[in-house]
Amino acid sequence: MPELPEVETVRRGLDPVMAGRRIVRVEQRRPDLRFPFPERFAERLAGRRVLTLVRRAKYLLAEIEGDDVLLMHLGMSGRFSTAMPAGQAAAETLGAYAYETASNARHDHVVFHFESGAAVTYNDPRRFGFMLLLSGREREEHPFLAGLGVEPLGNELNASYLAARAKGRRVDLKALLLDQRVIAGLGNIYVSEALFRARLSPHRTASCLAKVRGSPTERCERLIPAIRDVLTAAIDAGGSTLRDYRQADGESGAFQHQFLVYDRAGEPCLRTGCGGIVQRTIQAGRSTFHCPACQR
Repeated sequence: MPELPEVETVRRGLDPVMAGRRIVRVEQRRPDLRFPFPERFAERLAGRRVLTLVRRAKYLLAEIEGDDVLLMHLGMSGRFSTAMPAGQAAAETLGAYAYETASNARHDHVVFHFESGAAVTYNDPRRFGFMLLLSGREREEHPFLAGLGVEPLGNELNASYLAARAKGRRVDLKALLLDQRVIAGLGNIYVSEALFRARLSPHRTASCLAKVRGSPTERCERLIPAIRDVLTAAIDAGGSTLRDYRQADGESGAFQHQFLVYDRAGEPCLRTGCGGIVQRTIQAGRSTFHCPACQR
């Protein structure tokens, strides 16, 4: 499933096409995706302008004039593609590695047509993605959004905050970082990469981030910049391409070529002078990759 960098990359690709643009019409080609489409979905969006396109955790939110919000999730295989009118430049290219972008048109489930002449198509073979229309008040109260933790690239994520959430917690460190109520948007790939950069074992108890009185430990101080660094690098690279992920312009992401530990089980640790071997273990049903020699 796409994680925060992949969703942010898609948002940046869609923003110049959608934000500030009026929707002329919407082609809704089936009644449902993971969930049924909202009642009169296409009719309610037609003629209205997209004010902004933002990301919250792993969700895309298009703020629509009239105080509605279009909540979108890519699921396992969802992707957006853009088609620009003749004579206009295509959306900005994000990422360096392109490969065949053709997809089976029978999985094109929604097409947004804009007054600019641009079209945005949502394609989803597995149909695990979804789109919902929420009122402004529902946005704050909806179960998908209510209770989400802080954004990992925002100022709210700092050592004091994370130490306070970790104090007394007996769960694994990795489990704490994957808890969307603590940090919104972190996923399996980038947690593994951040813990490697911070030299922390994913199997450590989460309470190692907090001192007895709740102030951050040195481990916590190391972890915060590691999280920011890996997410920023992944966004700059256009995300990581694993199986179904594509950017809005059809290109693959490139960050998988920069993995230091993820999906490298049995290979030598890349940290200079370490000499360890990357191991794969299972935590809560998910693969964890770490170097036991330098991650303590």
